[in-house]
Amino acid sequence: MLSVDEKTQIQALDRTQPKLQLKPGQIERRTHDYKRHGTTSLYAALNILNGEVIGRITQRHRAKEFLDFLRQIDRETPKEQDLHLILDNSSTHKTPEVKAWLEKHFRFKLHFTPTSASWLNAVEGWFGQLERRALYRGIFTSVGELKKAIRRFIQTHNEKLAKPFRWHKSAESIMTSVTRAKLSVIDNK
Repeated sequence: MLSVDEKTQIQALDRTQPKLQLKPGQIERRTHDYKRHGTTSLYAALNILNGEVIGRITQRHRAKEFLDFLRQIDRETPKEQDLHLILDNSSTHKTPEVKAWLEKHFRFKLHFTPTSASWLNAVEGWFGQLERRALYRGIFTSVGELKKAIRRFIQTHNEKLAKPFRWHKSAESIMTSVTRAKLSVIDNK
């Protein structure tokens, strides 16, 4: 089972001034202004059973890039395995091109999260780890540097940090939240 999503508009940010010197008892300080060097996007598939991530960095996030990512998943996973993908309801996941590809690749089974319930997709938590551990405090003078940092984080995660995904909430708590999410969608129609 793979939890799949894309993180778009990841910014390569460089501070306009060096970090301010640390003093005992004082937290890190940075200037609020920055120089933006561009953006990139990341498709990621978190394997729920072992915690490893398959990642693909792209400049855009259209159906073409999503199909390229599905092909990468197809290459990097054992052929005899059926693949259940948990995804959000992005229009790029449901185009005629994607549907045609899926019709020829029977082992791929897509399961969509309810609208406004992206928290049900486990890869969102992994994106949070990426943000906190590799991006938030980073200084990137180019998109190339940013891409290297993302690749390095994926590699380190897979080699040293990957572990099976476990929900910390009870099934009852999760189902209550899912029901609430479904009701909010119905109320907003």
